Amino acid sequence: MSPVPFHVAALYRFCRLDANEALKASLAAFCAGHGIKGTLLVAAEGINGTVAGSADAVAALVAHLEAMPGMAGLDVKYSHAAEMPFHRMKVRLKREIVTMGVEGIDPTLSVGTYVEPADWNALISDPDTVVIDTRNAYEVSLGSFRGAVDPATESFRQFPDWVERHRGALAGRKVAMFCTGGIRCEKATAYVKALGIDDVFHLKGGILKYLEDVPQAESLWDGECFVFDERVSVTHGLQEGEAELCRACRRPLTPQDRKSPHYVAGISCAACHDERSEADRGRYAERQRQVDLARKRGAASHIGGRSGRAGLKAALGAASGGKRPSGSLCLLGKPSLPRADGA
Repeated sequence: MSPVPFHVAALYRFCRLDANEALKASLAAFCAGHGIKGTLLVAAEGINGTVAGSADAVAALVAHLEAMPGMAGLDVKYSHAAEMPFHRMKVRLKREIVTMGVEGIDPTLSVGTYVEPADWNALISDPDTVVIDTRNAYEVSLGSFRGAVDPATESFRQFPDWVERHRGALAGRKVAMFCTGGIRCEKATAYVKALGIDDVFHLKGGILKYLEDVPQAESLWDGECFVFDERVSVTHGLQEGEAELCRACRRPLTPQDRKSPHYVAGISCAACHDERSEADRGRYAERQRQVDLARKRGAASHIGGRSGRAGLKAALGAASGGKRPSGSLCLLGKPSLPRADGA
């Protein structure tokens, strides 16, 4: 058997869709029939999701989606996983396929300039470029591009407010944005351009495409990239990273984080230890005991295994371990921004 039997596809497409229960049921049935697991979000503005299955199954789904009206040209990033990274298949009808909460933002009409991974280093190394990580703080805590600004958001809904507060620092500058797979930047760049800022760029294919295409020796990426499945993170070449989730608070943890005396697998980490009671930890310990028993029996480690964006929301209000300062500074009399590398 191949050491990487599962193909993972992160996909999206902004287009006009008739997002209804019939489409939801049809997609769910197709995926179930092909042994595909993951999540697909469907809205009037398009489709977004990450799924996994056999190579043939994933290829069949992509072909099926691209055959739908308006779906040709689906943006897909592929990677692999040694084990199935999802527990079930979910198809959800949503108001937005990536939630910004700003009316009238349409990436099919106006977005920033796409920058290929091979050209990204030159752009972000330009001192006239402001580089912005549009992801959330818990994602940035694992890694980011060297010198990038960390808005320290808890959800993408907060990004427009952050931009409004820092418009003075962005005006007249080149603004380069990036996210995991590219979809958040479609909306982020459309929003920034709508404010009258013209020199707006974003990384085509997102961090995932950069890590796939750019050799590590030439890379300006530091750390690992958080992904919304049980792999937790990936590194250069899209190899699975070393991060793990704290099963109590759903924060991603580096190997260094797991050396904390407050870290107990399945029960607590340094970030959530003081947020939880002894009664909470008692419940988590029993859950972990059941997980361990299931593993010994060879069963899937499913108990409490809800991964990704939804499971993380309860943890987002807390600081990310002090790694990525969020305070603004004013250097040399010019408005400046908090940076992901702490500078």
